[in-house]
Amino acid sequence: MAPVIEVRNVSKQYILGGRAGANTSFREAITHALLKPFQALRGSSANGQTPAEDNLFWALKDVSLDVEAGDTFAIIGSNGAGKSTLLKILSRITDPTEGMVKVRGRLASLLEVGTGFHPELTGRENIYLNGSILGMTKAEIEARFNEITAFAGIGRFLDTPVKRYSSGMFVRLAFAIAAHLDPEILIVDEVLAVGDVAFQKKCLGKMAEACAQARTVIFVSHNLAVVEALCNKAIVLNQGRVAFTGSAKDASEFYMHTLATESAAPSSHIFDLHTATGRPVKYQPQIKGLELYTEGGKPFLGELRPGGSLRAVIHFTLEEPCFSFDCTVAIDQPSGQRVCTAHTAYEPDRGHAEKVGEQVFVCDIESIPLVPGDYKLSVGLDVGGREVDWVDDVARLRVVVSDYYGTGVVPNRGVFLLKNRWALSEEKSAVFREP
Repeated sequence: MAPVIEVRNVSKQYILGGRAGANTSFREAITHALLKPFQALRGSSANGQTPAEDNLFWALKDVSLDVEAGDTFAIIGSNGAGKSTLLKILSRITDPTEGMVKVRGRLASLLEVGTGFHPELTGRENIYLNGSILGMTKAEIEARFNEITAFAGIGRFLDTPVKRYSSGMFVRLAFAIAAHLDPEILIVDEVLAVGDVAFQKKCLGKMAEACAQARTVIFVSHNLAVVEALCNKAIVLNQGRVAFTGSAKDASEFYMHTLATESAAPSSHIFDLHTATGRPVKYQPQIKGLELYTEGGKPFLGELRPGGSLRAVIHFTLEEPCFSFDCTVAIDQPSGQRVCTAHTAYEPDRGHAEKVGEQVFVCDIESIPLVPGDYKLSVGLDVGGREVDWVDDVARLRVVVSDYYGTGVVPNRGVFLLKNRWALSEEKSAVFREP
């Protein structure tokens, strides 16, 4: 049987600041036409000349893969590796510059929050609109309508225009539509990161149900624990090329080994985040930089003893005056599994005055009692209760092997080191005494 998705030698080239080309999709051509007057005003190169080599960027290069019916197929890679570009090509949002893609079956894609939604239409109307785009009849949509609305949990907001929805409501409805309208192939791009924990569990359950029904799922996530639990096959993309193909577990191990190899000890404790590679493309760089220090104000250069302290100094910009803004420092395992989070909302003595422009938050973590191993540190910024910037994997934190308990036994299980004391009691309990 032929694969449901067949990708052969696919490459995608972009012209940085340039004009639309022969492989431009209809949507891209319209966008280019709208931007052309503004490009002319600022002297952008839209004069039809061949672009300089420096202006050519290959987001994908010579990618080939097969996805069989019933596969749960993961695409793994760092930010900028080409994952989203590949999904857009599979979803026919954009065309490849070179190569061929064949999709055999009805495909639904959820590439970002509210994909395919019309902002002026209500949730109810968007259900029918998305169903029609997927090729469903009105009767088929109505047969699943109650399941969709119950799964989305938007209640009385069903007849409200979706432009008034929060990002969480957006993603709940978008996933509910994509998952319940019986696509033969479901593409999901990191959408689970937006919902709350309860909704994430529902999404994973629905995706597992799709797999059990021999439907095909293409899944992109930075959470390797979820990838290993959900997927049977995977590829690892690195700078637009396929670096590894195999089982999800083997792909995860390859990716983590690659990260560990690339993350040599930093030469400085100061990180310029203005152009950081770990920032999703949807965010503007409002977090400018990060400084890290350990005991006694010493610069942090990658290693920390178990239970050691850490100070994070976050430099960021508030573009407009506001009272509500927060910063996050997150520590994750290399697989993406969250270990702990430090957040300004947890500070009981924090003031709330209106601020604008350049700001600095200082976070003091008195003790990081983690089991020896490698961890990654990320930072985020919320304004008005909404995440406006996030930089993943800013720095690597290696907790060194140490005799933490002073017994000569090095702890190596679990994640956290517990302060615990044990003693044999002289008193014998009658509860479990043998008769």
